[in-house]
Parts: sequence; structure tokens; C-alpha cells
Amino acid sequence: MMEKRIELTGASGFTFGALHVAPVGARKGGLVLIQEIFGINSYMAAAAQRFAATGLEVIVPSMFDRQEKGFVREGHGPDDIAAGGGHARANGLENALTDIAACIAALEGPVFISGYCYGGSMAYLAACNLDGLAAASCYYGSLVPGLKDRAPRCPTITHFGRQDAHIPVPGVEAFAAARPDVPTWIYEAGHGFARTRSADYDAASDALAWQRTLDLFEKASAR
Repeated sequence: MMEKRIELTGASGFTFGALHVAPVGARKGGLVLIQEIFGINSYMAAAAQRFAATGLEVIVPSMFDRQEKGFVREGHGPDDIAAGGGHARANGLENALTDIAACIAALEGPVFISGYCYGGSMAYLAACNLDGLAAASCYYGSLVPGLKDRAPRCPTITHFGRQDAHIPVPGVEAFAAARPDVPTWIYEAGHGFARTRSADYDAASDALAWQRTLDLFEKASAR
């Protein structure tokens, strides 16, 4: 599978790094894949390859290059969370969306977006604020329940774990009730259920969310 590191420049003039993975077989579209707070680590590289194996050209932007160029943490301990969370807060929404927009512009359509945790929140916000997206699949984004008054501009689905200690289920259910236009799936799993090779991984939930994501992208491609 062909992957390489590239650089992109957003409307603000800032140049940031990204991982680019070429599609396997016939190209079916492009995907902007947004990291967790831990940067483009081995899990994100594997996730990008998994999507590329379905025929998607994938770009994974390094979201915190303004704070620390090439920031990566392989662990998920308190120090890792503190470092990544601090970078996410310092980067802010405007910078994140500017960089995501540059990724969208770098891909030929149809262009989809997905992400995990921090990336799930940013994917939902991108779907609400940016043009050029055909569909969005957002995994356990902690900001999403608080965005129930924001309507996506493209078909969007969200995924949450019922045992997620970071995202209370009542908030997720309130989001689902307020946004019937956004299919909201709650799985019998915790936070990070799609993160393979981790203690949080839940194979059954991951497989179901994965199929729903691919089905969404395929349907959006046919529009």
C-alpha cells in the first residue's frame, strides 16, 4: 500500500504535514481522516490503510503542527492525554477547520470525512461548516452532543459507546432526539471501540460501525 508524507497549505498560509495513502484498486473517492488527540500515530496510519483498501484516497492531517510539529503519542496515559488535549484547546476551531478545508481541496470528489474522538468532533463541525463534503461519519466525538442545534450540510452519521465514561449517554440521546436528520448509533461498548490493538477495542461494534460508514459513503457516491 503506497503511503507518503506530504505538506499542505491552508487559506491562512500555514503549512502543515499530513499522511497520504493511495487507494487500492479503482479509486472510489477521497477521505479526510481526522486523528484522535494523539497525532498521526500507528493506529491512525492503520486506520488510513484500512480505508484506502476500500478504494479511497486518504489524507490524514497533522492537526497540531502549530503547537508541535509532527506531534505523536503512541500511548493513551494521563501525560499523553494532557499533552494532546492541551494542543487541541490551543489550536482552536478556526485553525482546525482551515486545515481540514485544505485537505478537502486537495482531493478530487466525492470527498468524505471521518474521525475518532477529537477527530469525530472535528468531522461533525466540518460537516456543519465546510463545503465540498459528500458525507461524514463521526466516531465518539465528545463535542457532538453539544452541537445538536447545528445541522450538517451533507449526510452525516455518528457513533457512540453506551459505556463511554467520557460522553454521557443522556447527552447522546438528547442529540439524537434533536437531530433526526443525523442517524446516531449507540453501541454496547466504551470509548475508543474502533481503536484496534487497544484495551478499548470492541470488534463487534467496530465491524458494525465500519459497515455503516462504508454504506453511507457508497450511498453518497451514488447521489
